[in-house]
Amino acid sequence: MFSGSSNQKRALPHCDLLVALPPLAAGQKGVCPRCSNTLISRWSNPRTQPVMFAISALIMLVLANLFPFVNMKVSGIGRQLTLPQIPSVMVTEHFSSLASLFLLFVQLIPAACMIFIILLCFEVRMAFRLRAFLAKTLFALRAWGMAEIFLAGVLVSFVKLMAYGDIGVGISFLPFCLFCLLQQRAFQCIDRRWLWDNIMPMVSPVTNAIRVGEGGLNQGIRACSCCTLILPAAEQVCPRCHTVERARRHNSLQWTMALLITSIMLYIPANILPIMITEGLGSRLNSTIIAGVILLWDDGSYPVALVIFIASIMVPTLKMIALAWLCWDAGGGRGVDRERMQFIYEIVEFVGRWSMIDVFVIAVLSGLVRMGQLMSITPGIGAVLFAMVVIITMFAAQMFDPRLIWDRVDSHIEKGSTVDGK
Repeated sequence: MFSGSSNQKRALPHCDLLVALPPLAAGQKGVCPRCSNTLISRWSNPRTQPVMFAISALIMLVLANLFPFVNMKVSGIGRQLTLPQIPSVMVTEHFSSLASLFLLFVQLIPAACMIFIILLCFEVRMAFRLRAFLAKTLFALRAWGMAEIFLAGVLVSFVKLMAYGDIGVGISFLPFCLFCLLQQRAFQCIDRRWLWDNIMPMVSPVTNAIRVGEGGLNQGIRACSCCTLILPAAEQVCPRCHTVERARRHNSLQWTMALLITSIMLYIPANILPIMITEGLGSRLNSTIIAGVILLWDDGSYPVALVIFIASIMVPTLKMIALAWLCWDAGGGRGVDRERMQFIYEIVEFVGRWSMIDVFVIAVLSGLVRMGQLMSITPGIGAVLFAMVVIITMFAAQMFDPRLIWDRVDSHIEKGSTVDGK
């Protein structure tokens, strides 16, 4: 928490509270006293550490794509699988959409983020507009990198396949695990405020006195959601990062509800239609999400069954309910304590992408289990629909403006201060 005073001010993009940034030593961080989000982090080597982790992560990713990733042997028939083979198999089975999602979320986006970190922290000579674009893209893509979720899906697929044959890991498995750890560490070592000040130091254009401990909208100011610069509320274009936005996201509740309704409409057929098709020895088995959970439970794989049930059924359902509750509350519903609603929003924002674990399990299974007439696994149309549900609910969570949660609190404070001043 903050103590002391400083002439540096910051408005929180999450709760709109204006706070004073105190001087921090290396290794310390400042946390918002209202929404508990991290305001600023101080690292001993803010330029070197992210670059070293990002370079190491890219090296591990290259190694992970060069050698066999996993292997399987059934009745003397063996098969090895590399990471590049996974999307090629899905394209062969006419599921180019799933192949594209795998390439984007597991390979391209994480790799692009590491490259952006290197370019930004190394201060490679480039136009300011390009540096600002790279920084904006870096923070926008961060939530869409899902390498660690894919790794969890690989581990789940191991448990599913143990009943059919011998499962082993290849030379690339360890480099990919290291890549997941290193790219997460690279993100942790970046402080957004330091990065933007390094790109272009700028004094806030707000000239009026700022009251610390109150909401920004009541004072006619806002924080840029991209570079955190404090701006007049009426100014829609940030002079530093050139992000165009209003004091509150335009039609935030309407967009969130529209995307939420769309995801609900897709979620029903995603649970009814087969998500995976297993063929072997002349038989064909269509598996839905819930059928896969029941099969794992009957086989005694209780932990894996619970993981799939939580990630693929419980999390999407609860996320939809939570988003609807947040929209109802922000739209003027019966007030609940703001800290609880903020906590619900952060949980929704964090866990939503983990529902992709079932899609990645199917990606691994369809690439690895191709034993001709003996046994083969292919994706079902339900996998595509379920992936769309996860993506749309992620967009819905991003469209929701969490500052709406706190606006009524700030309005009550403003009214109370006005009455006291009479």
